[in-house]
Amino acid sequence: MAPQLHVSKRWRRVLLAVATATTAVALSGCSSSFTNQVKRIGMLPPASDRAPYMEHLWQGAWIASGVVGVTVWGLMFFAAIKWRRRQGDPEIPRQTKYHLPLELLYTLIPILIIGVLFFYTVRTQNHVLAKAKDPQHTIHVLGEKWSWSFSYLEKNNPQVGADVHTIGTLTDYPDLYLPLGQSVRFDITSADVDHSFWIPDFYFKLDAIPGHPNSFDLTPDRLGTFDGKCAELCGTYHSKMLFTVHVVTPAQYYQHLQQLKSEGMTGDYTGPAMPQAIASESATQKEPGK
Repeated sequence: MAPQLHVSKRWRRVLLAVATATTAVALSGCSSSFTNQVKRIGMLPPASDRAPYMEHLWQGAWIASGVVGVTVWGLMFFAAIKWRRRQGDPEIPRQTKYHLPLELLYTLIPILIIGVLFFYTVRTQNHVLAKAKDPQHTIHVLGEKWSWSFSYLEKNNPQVGADVHTIGTLTDYPDLYLPLGQSVRFDITSADVDHSFWIPDFYFKLDAIPGHPNSFDLTPDRLGTFDGKCAELCGTYHSKMLFTVHVVTPAQYYQHLQQLKSEGMTGDYTGPAMPQAIASESATQKEPGK
């Protein structure tokens, strides 16, 4: 029996060495982008000055959830093992009707956890929603069934000299151009129903509500092309409310606006005129025989 035991131990050492080497090779082959994504816990690379605040809150929430989860699971397994039924135990264990210290503990700890999360959430919200005193650019975002329109309010900017806009359709998704490193204010409105303006790489979205303008500020800080979409179920073609965000250099930004100006896309687009009344069925259908 002793030689067999020796062989078993040897093979266990071999398998452990192989597993360790395989893990080391796999980890060494991970790209830096994958490693960074793991650190962000699945979030996209941030592309605005407000995104890091959301990223830190996201990471903190996951860490807090992990600590709570491991603690609860640990206590559950500890209790199940320590107080498991043993031979000779009575059929019904001793019943404890009240345990005031324990009841206070499991009441106060959740309140403390919620209070801490609430504090950091409010602090993050204040950073994300902070407004610039004098934003360098203002863009009017209009949501309507089922696309987006973007008006660049630059008539007081000598490099453009006019408000210009671009209008999206179901088959022609609009492009939103933003200048790198310059503050932008988004004024968001809706022409019909509730929509939600969302750029995932900015870690932020804001509702477009009829009759209730919303606004937020940010500064794009990473060049690139990003996806944008509506995050509010708004009707039949909600899934078609897509747009593309281009974060470009200021020179390219002004070049794009000048192109819109030369194409006659001038003015602040406010959407189609909404009907003041809906024709009744009796007024739109002829009676039989007439």
